[in-house]
Amino acid sequence: MPTVTHDDAPPLVDLMPWSVAPLRPGRHWPTAPDPGSLRARWEALLRAEGPDREALFEPTRARALTSAVAQLPGQSTGTGRLARAEGPCAEPVRVLAAPFDERWLIPDHRLIDTARPELWRVADARQVFTAQTGDADLPLLATPLLPTLRTGRIRPLYRRPGGAEPNLAPGLVDLLSVRLGARPLAADVLAWIMAVVRPDLTVPLTDDGELWAAGVELGRRMLWLMCRDGERPRLPGGRRPYVRAPLPGRPGTLRYDPEEAALYLDEGRISPVPAEVWEFEVAGVRVLESWFAARTAPAEPGTLAAIRPAAWPQSWTSELLELITVLALLAELRAPRARLRPVSAVTAGELRRAGVLPVSESARRPASVLDHQEEGPEGQFALL
Repeated sequence: MPTVTHDDAPPLVDLMPWSVAPLRPGRHWPTAPDPGSLRARWEALLRAEGPDREALFEPTRARALTSAVAQLPGQSTGTGRLARAEGPCAEPVRVLAAPFDERWLIPDHRLIDTARPELWRVADARQVFTAQTGDADLPLLATPLLPTLRTGRIRPLYRRPGGAEPNLAPGLVDLLSVRLGARPLAADVLAWIMAVVRPDLTVPLTDDGELWAAGVELGRRMLWLMCRDGERPRLPGGRRPYVRAPLPGRPGTLRYDPEEAALYLDEGRISPVPAEVWEFEVAGVRVLESWFAARTAPAEPGTLAAIRPAAWPQSWTSELLELITVLALLAELRAPRARLRPVSAVTAGELRRAGVLPVSESARRPASVLDHQEEGPEGQFALL
């Protein structure tokens, strides 16, 4: 459990009590930066037979061609054993595969070692997932997509589909309503958490209405930039990044020129790119370099992961320009976040005296959300 600081700020593990360990994909090839590669990989897998199909699949102790598993909730994939699978690839879905790196995943339970079905059951247009990063400056990421990144625990904002039953300590919103003089929404509480959460994952809670409003506004801005719900983020005209020199068909190197404030993909050039964007790290890894490597790093020949676009797609350029914009705007929020520095006026001790803490064990477990039958292995329906 995170260490509680001197002002007795409550830990995130108590404020958002239901959390799930990260997914364990088990193999890289069912995830890709483009959906077309995933369909081609699936077709290549099905064309292979016997030992060749097994080698391409890359079996683990958790998954093999003979594994019998249920459908992922909300997906309509086959449940027959992969050794005799046929038919088209399941429609790829968008996931957050690394910090600020959205890719595509074949949502087939037979391909994923540990898929965390409880998260798939609550993934919908209203959901927001938070993921621990281990980073001191940005301890949490938020995304509307299912996170598959290999970081710390994942916390959904809602325990049920449709934005029902916030994943907040029961009684927390009631107590904050009394102390703040106004009732916050669950999304407001999450916005506050995003703005003020500390590296040790404690969350100072204020009873100052003006400070709360400032923190919520800042957190909403962070959530919007991470989730990009609605209007796309844009920098002012003079700061907006553009492709100044055409990107090559298959760029192999990425470098930054601080004097030109330019990002080079081989001889292709994008500018202006602030130095803060190039230096933007999460847990010691530069986001731009990680994003580029996921699209260009060589794959072992003969593997399914080696099936990828023959040339750099235009869609990747658009995604890169948006990523630069998002990182630039997030970097601007560091100073106002640092200026907040609230001391916890609503302490863990007060939450305990009010009966908000400790939370019940049921609040730490997933809610029962099944309202229909889910197909189990070999087409059998799971018992509810």
